[in-house]
Amino acid sequence: MQELSSFQSLQALSALLSTPADEGSDEEDGKNMKQMARMGPGHIGASSSASEKEEKAVDSVYFKKNTKDIWDVDEVTEGTHLNDLADPRPQPEYEVILKQSVGTEDLFLGMSRKDPSSMCCDSLLVRVRLPDTKASDLVLDVRETFLDLRTPKYKLGLHLPHPVHSGEGTARFITDRAELEITLPMNRPLDCINLA
Repeated sequence: MQELSSFQSLQALSALLSTPADEGSDEEDGKNMKQMARMGPGHIGASSSASEKEEKAVDSVYFKKNTKDIWDVDEVTEGTHLNDLADPRPQPEYEVILKQSVGTEDLFLGMSRKDPSSMCCDSLLVRVRLPDTKASDLVLDVRETFLDLRTPKYKLGLHLPHPVHSGEGTARFITDRAELEITLPMNRPLDCINLA
């Protein structure tokens, strides 16, 4: 029985591959070429049915909560709601410094594989010069990637170069220099792999 089915399969295959004598005309070859020329990249794969289109429509409605939204909440960077364009207060002078915890074994022997690059830094120091400002006038808000500092004379909205642990930082105001120093530990989840 298997031989018979394989014989029938061979006959069907030969019928597909061979061209009958009456199909050898150039007109029909031209028709086949026109059909092939009309095909494009969209014709590859299974054709979409009405049920698939309805499914896609339902999925898109499910994910779009409000069609009047211009952007998604995830697309907006942190701290942009604090940028007041109408606020006339100037931005104070500031500098961002990356810090490392280095011991003598690192400095002289190189035992912990730390190098001077920013990849081995473990905290971020932000120094802000605030002349004619008291410590009681400061309002400081630190997020993972944004620092917001407001005083009656100055405002600073700073996007941080690296994510930080916002709840573990320290700040001190040095009255002699009228300078605020904010030390923030950096949030690097892959340090255990990179520095191992």
